[in-house]
Amino acid sequence: MALILGSKECELREILLKNKPDEMLKISSKATVPVLKLPNSVLDESLDIISWALDSPVSKLHLYSEEQELLSKEIVQLFDSKFKYHLDRYKYSYRYENNPELHQKECSIMLANLDAKINSSPWIFGTQISLLDISILPFIRQCKIADPDWFSNQDFTKVIDLLDHFESCDLFNHAMQKYDLWDPRKNNGILFP
Repeated sequence: MALILGSKECELREILLKNKPDEMLKISSKATVPVLKLPNSVLDESLDIISWALDSPVSKLHLYSEEQELLSKEIVQLFDSKFKYHLDRYKYSYRYENNPELHQKECSIMLANLDAKINSSPWIFGTQISLLDISILPFIRQCKIADPDWFSNQDFTKVIDLLDHFESCDLFNHAMQKYDLWDPRKNNGILFP
């Protein structure tokens, strides 16, 4: 989504995490996605890639007030660390020896706190999508996917409405298109966006 909003073009190489190509492993020992190979560096953290993509005068994002920028940084940090920690242990409880209900509850608390901070629509800060929206909504979507019935019956209704809008917007649908797997022998990467 950041690539689309920042009008940054790259070659997309769709892979399966259970069958990571050697070419990916050579450029990033983390072996996670996304990975962005630039001429002089490699970015393998989502937030770094988002920052790179949106460092553009043509970026189509909401411009923050000072207060919104501080709030955004706080919420993005919370979701990238604490929320993700609990989400992984809730969604993938079979990988961890833990109580998934405890982690689901922690996610619910953070979503309820976010809900209390949302004062506009359809996006967190109004009519235009922001860095905050594209940074945290994928995490919230994963929380919903883990148990859609539970998620839709929670009291954080503004978060639910926000996610519904996100999942139906053109930006999300464009970013979530399915692509053929990249084959290093064919070098069948796709120019994106």
